[in-house]
Amino acid sequence: MSLGVRWTLHGDGKTPAPGAVVRPDERLSWPRTFGLGAQHVVAMFGASFVAPVLMGLDPNLAIMMSGVATAIFLLATKGRVPSYLGCSLSFVGVAATIRASGGDSATVTGAVLVVGAALFLVGLAVQRFGARIIHAAMPPVVTGAVVMLIGFNLAPVTASTYWPQDQWTALAVMLFTGLAVVCLRGFLSRIAIFLGLVFGYVLSWVLDLVFGRIHSPAGGAEAVDHWRLDLSAVGQADWIGLPSFHAPAFEWSAILVALPVVIALVAENAGHVKAVGEMTGDPLDDKLGTAIAADGAASMLSTAVGGPPNTTYSENIGVMAATRVYSTAAYWAAACFALLFGLCPKFGAVVAAIPGGVLGGITVILYGMIGLLGAQIWLNGRVDLRNPLNLVPAAAGIIIGVGGVSLKITDNFELGGIALGTLVVITGYHVLRAFAPAHLKTEEPLLDAGTSAYDEGSGGTDSGPGKS
Repeated sequence: MSLGVRWTLHGDGKTPAPGAVVRPDERLSWPRTFGLGAQHVVAMFGASFVAPVLMGLDPNLAIMMSGVATAIFLLATKGRVPSYLGCSLSFVGVAATIRASGGDSATVTGAVLVVGAALFLVGLAVQRFGARIIHAAMPPVVTGAVVMLIGFNLAPVTASTYWPQDQWTALAVMLFTGLAVVCLRGFLSRIAIFLGLVFGYVLSWVLDLVFGRIHSPAGGAEAVDHWRLDLSAVGQADWIGLPSFHAPAFEWSAILVALPVVIALVAENAGHVKAVGEMTGDPLDDKLGTAIAADGAASMLSTAVGGPPNTTYSENIGVMAATRVYSTAAYWAAACFALLFGLCPKFGAVVAAIPGGVLGGITVILYGMIGLLGAQIWLNGRVDLRNPLNLVPAAAGIIIGVGGVSLKITDNFELGGIALGTLVVITGYHVLRAFAPAHLKTEEPLLDAGTSAYDEGSGGTDSGPGKS
């Protein structure tokens, strides 16, 4: 059985001919392949740096497990879906909510492990029954609203935790990152978040040299004198060593907060698989369920040892689009680099030292972009918000999710924020649709923008495991 780990040399292994592409089962010379792998690592670093720090997890372990997750994904899809799996930003709001309720890192990873298991089961279901089950449960109005409330639910984290630590650095980083995203071209635009982190890091160091300590909240409620950039832990960290592992803990309240993220992950995976299929010219209908299940399995493994969940990265898809090199050999090289970085505690200490003000500037843009992806799903799905069947559940769910509205069920159990908002959107849409007059239910299309092409000519089923 082929596992997709054999590649034929493309041309002379050097520069592809004008207009030529390097297919997933091809490769360039090994030095060039490892160079491309390093480029993929740099592309994913920005988000993979920020996500574990914002979730309060070990960045070393996050980078290491992203390499493991990528290897699992490539093996599961037999090398047909070139993608990198990095730390998912969709869970940042979940982690913040769980910690605000008294949970710790074990509670966070336990809740996310259950989400990974749910994603794995969704992938198996898509393998068996086809993408129509996604369409039926999660039309664009539902998917877009859930993604939007997940992103905008994070706004208080930026406003109350990161921005106050150094407002002027946060403002400068926000402006620099915004300019980088808009004005840079090609590969540099894909690593704009990473460039913003580097800019903020250097700026904080310069401000410490010029102005000394700053008097502000250092992650807590009370203002104190502190360095913007504290590198004391970097000097104490070893060059080589294992990251910090911990076992997950399971609490129903935390699990219910995290479960809605499954919707965002399914839409994200489906969109990425479709994009890769269009770029490579290889219809990947039969691999959609496998890709979703592989993402879930990789996230389960990562969270089982204390790491963050993983998802396919659009940054790396952008690198492929720019280079026209779709070789999975480059992704294997990237996975190897990530494993090596994970074994360097000093690297993790540098990441953990990112100043709060820098995170403030980054997250203003990052969280907003996550939320507005929901609006993009609406646009792609041509959702008509003039239709009350769409407008009412989306409006109610978003306000509940963003505002942190809660519903107390018993003395020891309540639903709120992301979980309650998602429940309102999904159940509200389907219940209203059941009772709505016929003229409100004729809006087309009802298919999710990321999966609308998967059932065309496929008979509604995947080829199943073991088939290629």
